[in-house]
Amino acid sequence: MAIKHNQQLPNTHFRKQWQRRVRCHFDQPGKKVSRRLARRAKAAAVAPRPVDKLRPIVRCPTIKYNRRTRLGRGFTLAELKAAGIPKLYAPTIGISVDARRQNLSEEALAANVERLKAYKARLIVFPRKSNKPKKTDTAKAEQTAETTQSIAASFGIAQPIAPGFSEISKSALPKNVEGGAYKALRKARSDARLVGVREKRVRDKAEAEAAKK
Repeated sequence: MAIKHNQQLPNTHFRKQWQRRVRCHFDQPGKKVSRRLARRAKAAAVAPRPVDKLRPIVRCPTIKYNRRTRLGRGFTLAELKAAGIPKLYAPTIGISVDARRQNLSEEALAANVERLKAYKARLIVFPRKSNKPKKTDTAKAEQTAETTQSIAASFGIAQPIAPGFSEISKSALPKNVEGGAYKALRKARSDARLVGVREKRVRDKAEAEAAKK
């Protein structure tokens, strides 16, 4: 309820033990350093594996944003099957899986399958035991290839150009309307409204001149 005029402030008890309840968060600069050190420690602990997982490219929801793309939660089972990757094997090689998501378009399915194949072609699987390599492990001659710490940086998202939109140079822009666009629009609106009145005026004038003769 708003307070009017010069009245006494109500005792709403919002000032009891304020110094004990207030949170100022003066430790944000220190927390920033702590988070950076934690990320560095995690990267060192999982090396040479990347710190993130491969995620699919999906469309943003709602009509307002569905022209944009972003990273999704995980690949569908249909996408993994089309790429020839078993669903239980995928999480072990850094591929995120979402069994609930469904493919609603062939274009999105094909794009994510190509993303999986490109990842699989660059994937290096080190053996858990050097003296007992498995069939799915990468050959020893190819294990010296360059590695990356971020999959998102290596497999980025290219925003598609929406159909119907094209970029033009500044010199190709249309010239300004003489006298201003507002004045031209008002004149066009006035001409459209007065078409009948002006035609009647011309007709009456011609009839009056014909009657004089």
